[in-house]
Amino acid sequence: MRTFETGQTVVRRDVHGSGRVWSEHALRVVADTSEALVTACLPGAETRWPALYVKARADGDRSVRTEAVWQETELLLWKPPAAWFSVNAFYTSAGLRNWYVNFERPIARTGDGFDTFDLTVDLVIDPDLTDWQWKDEDEYAHVRRLGIVTDTEHQAVDAARGQVLAMLTERSGPFTDAAAWTAWRWNPACRAPRLPRPAAAAARGGRGQSCTGRRLKPGIQTARTSRNSRTAGSWWCRAGIASYRSWVRWWTRPMR
Repeated sequence: MRTFETGQTVVRRDVHGSGRVWSEHALRVVADTSEALVTACLPGAETRWPALYVKARADGDRSVRTEAVWQETELLLWKPPAAWFSVNAFYTSAGLRNWYVNFERPIARTGDGFDTFDLTVDLVIDPDLTDWQWKDEDEYAHVRRLGIVTDTEHQAVDAARGQVLAMLTERSGPFTDAAAWTAWRWNPACRAPRLPRPAAAAARGGRGQSCTGRRLKPGIQTARTSRNSRTAGSWWCRAGIASYRSWVRWWTRPMR
């Protein structure tokens, strides 16, 4: 298995089963081990999301995506190699805001990062791990009806739900050392990661600054920013898409 170097910029892509790229998100590698790939970003990290539904439909081009930047929270992401979920920690200037488990396909490593696909249902966990709640169950039921989440994927998600709840109960995975995760902060000396420029496509996978690649220990730097709602970690809700359900139904239909 190819591994990434600490501090390297990688690109997380949501890729539909049809091969269409839904989104791209620039991250920096904190650690890459047999247990998990750990990446991070801060406000200003570059992203690409689908163009608005109306514009994409009018242009007849579902490949058009708009560039944007990650806003308002620092993110630390823990993704085991074969897991149908990732554990995300979101930070504001006040510290760890919440944990956020995103249920998604296992990663497929690429030359400059990794591909997955958000399966809409999520678990939001309080910073002290004492309480949690499921999120977007209605959207998950909808994409199930549309066939976007297959029966096989649904079974994998159900199994992953049990795995995550067991991790919470046993305080395993990233919850083993929750205090260190709570204390983690982005190093302010390190710039926000950027997406590869088109001209540099052939040279993707280059090293980034090593200043984010620190072990998860208490006292690692202080936060730089800011505020957000509990739900802002959802990969879907940041896409800025008008009429999400109409978009999904149209965007995932077969190409002619």
